[in-house]
Amino acid sequence: MTGELHYKTISELAPLIRDGKVSSVELTESQLDRIAQLDGHLKSYATIMADSARAQARAADAEIANGSYRGPLHGIAVAVKDLCVTKGVRTMGGSAVFVDNVPDYDATVVTRLNEAGAVMLGKLNLTEGAMGGYNPKLDIPENPWRDGHWAGQSSSGSGCATAAGMAFGTLGSDTGGSIRYPAAACGTVGLKPTWGRVSRNGVMNLAESLDHVGPLTRSAADAGIMLQAIAGLDLNDRTSLPQPVPDMTGTLEAGVQGLKIGYDERYASEDLEPEITNAIADSVRVLEGLGAEIVAVRMPARLREYLEAWPVICSSEATSAHADTFPSRADEYGPWFREWLANGAAHTATEYADANVLRAACVGDLRRTMRGIDLLACPSTHRTPYPITHEELYGHIPPSRNAWQSRFTAPMNYAGLPTISLPCGLNSENLPLSLQLVGHHLSEQLLVQAGHAFEGATDFHKLHPPV
Repeated sequence: MTGELHYKTISELAPLIRDGKVSSVELTESQLDRIAQLDGHLKSYATIMADSARAQARAADAEIANGSYRGPLHGIAVAVKDLCVTKGVRTMGGSAVFVDNVPDYDATVVTRLNEAGAVMLGKLNLTEGAMGGYNPKLDIPENPWRDGHWAGQSSSGSGCATAAGMAFGTLGSDTGGSIRYPAAACGTVGLKPTWGRVSRNGVMNLAESLDHVGPLTRSAADAGIMLQAIAGLDLNDRTSLPQPVPDMTGTLEAGVQGLKIGYDERYASEDLEPEITNAIADSVRVLEGLGAEIVAVRMPARLREYLEAWPVICSSEATSAHADTFPSRADEYGPWFREWLANGAAHTATEYADANVLRAACVGDLRRTMRGIDLLACPSTHRTPYPITHEELYGHIPPSRNAWQSRFTAPMNYAGLPTISLPCGLNSENLPLSLQLVGHHLSEQLLVQAGHAFEGATDFHKLHPPV
């Protein structure tokens, strides 16, 4: 059975491990073998924790054999983005500045995965500082669907490893799309929780007021399982939410019958590749066929203006987060992120305040858009995976970069709204397409429920890259 394991879901594996039909050691060794086989080329991992993973797997098997089964993540091999600090293991945040950073504690999300009995395979590569470009001294993950194509940013290693069967679930972070972009580009599920639902204690910051931490998996149910493990109040993160965490898979089979799903046809088609537009429209029809009521809505009329505030807020907060190393060690940063931090340092307090006024207005308008609906349907990203060179990814901020490209992601970071990204087909070049569903605050359970219903009607989540 070992050869069949790598694309199984957590939901499929959990009862096999619980019942002793598959051991955690067997599962972990199969994953380490696959990483050894593929990752020399795909480069999703920054650090592979083989020895500790094997020890965790042996401990999981012993506990389960003694009747101490912890739940669906017990014995399951996972990995985390390399900005989640891990005790005794270097945590670089995609930057050469931190190549010697070996923390003496675990991030709360790492602690909670350990408490759930998960096996930690390693730390995953990302863009420098979790922004747009890579540090020239570090690796760039490939898109497992096609070499030389965009793998999403910034959680590119998380998307790559999950899609290629080199972890059964991973953690990413999202400040303006960094869970949704790699989920879309690599053809996985990505769940961005409500801001504060998951502790950011021990997660290296890009922009504190916008950062979210969440899972990338190969099914909606698996995303719910991982979120269940990491969510909840943490007194080490004063911004974490005190509301109780529901059973994220407790309504898994409830479907979408009677749900009101908002859809702005213009928003889901303007300035987009026709194949994205058509895939989203088809996905909405699938949901309607499952019993959802599709409600015409309008996204904020001033959205273009509102999006201009995101780079000001993000770069300003990033400069604050890197105050200990920038500009004092500016030469050690790559050109992309160094420019980003310099831009942040150049913004005045007035510019930052004005940007936050625009953000607040966007949040208010988005609340009105969401009024009277349960979920909003739209694309996860503005384009499908596209050819891109290492020179571009290692280089300076491209002159063509504009805030409008983040129209499907940044508004939800502004408002802290939860989202789920779901594979919804392949384009004519056999590259992934992705549907995004947006919920109200703390509606992750509903997003998992709706995502599971969509998967049951389509099976797009069962498509895998040709690796």
